[in-house]
Amino acid sequence: MILQIEQYIALFFIYSFLGWVMESILETVRKKKFVNRGFLIGPYCPIYGAGVLLITILLAKYNEDIWITFFMSLLICGTLEYATSYIMEKIFKARWWDYSYRKFNINGRICLETLIPFGIAGTFIIYVANPFLLKYINMIPEMVLNVFSITFLIILVMDTIVSFKIILNLKEMTREFKDNTIEISAKVKKIIKTRYRLYRRLVHAFPKIRDTVLYDKWDAMKKRIEESRDEFAAKIDNSREELKNKIDNSKKEIRGMIDTSKQNLEKFYRRKDK
Repeated sequence: MILQIEQYIALFFIYSFLGWVMESILETVRKKKFVNRGFLIGPYCPIYGAGVLLITILLAKYNEDIWITFFMSLLICGTLEYATSYIMEKIFKARWWDYSYRKFNINGRICLETLIPFGIAGTFIIYVANPFLLKYINMIPEMVLNVFSITFLIILVMDTIVSFKIILNLKEMTREFKDNTIEISAKVKKIIKTRYRLYRRLVHAFPKIRDTVLYDKWDAMKKRIEESRDEFAAKIDNSREELKNKIDNSKKEIRGMIDTSKQNLEKFYRRKDK
């Protein structure tokens, strides 16, 4: 079944939101406190929406065979998850999720334990969820659906740009080191002051990036600041020593000049007495 672009966008948003809800609930239960799961700031995980769209589009001609739907859903979602993990690691130099500790994994990016649910979910989506959701989506007036689609896409694009910039700023923090301790400290304070809450949310949502993106950068920066502080302190000590030596030499020169002047005066008065 071929859908209109607005219907695809509506499905993308709904499943992205449902994916975020599922991820957040699972992580919240595991950590026993609320976790806003997801790379983006808003309440959605686009990887779920993208996966559903791929399944919906690519499996439209196979929806009469449940087994083909199951295995193709497994393959499509697994490929999408692997590609997403690989691309994000190349961009941010960090592993956002890691299945290395699970059996039957491929490079820690995907594993059988998650692929089978993908296949089941894909089959459920094609035969149950999509028909149910499209029934109600088709009831929405065309104008309202168009406005919703445009608004959501604008928000998603802006959110993606901001979220990428947040993480890329963390990488730039270590590339822009200078020898001036004050400049380094000012830059750190500025970034933390303006974006700390967003960094903290990402760390809570993806604990794996804490060691590879945030704290490693912070530790490196702190080390550089301490080294700069030590260098500055050493320069102050050297300058103080040089100044002390110059003062001592000046005192000796002044004493010598005073002694010479006394001697000259004594000679002058002795001649005068004669």
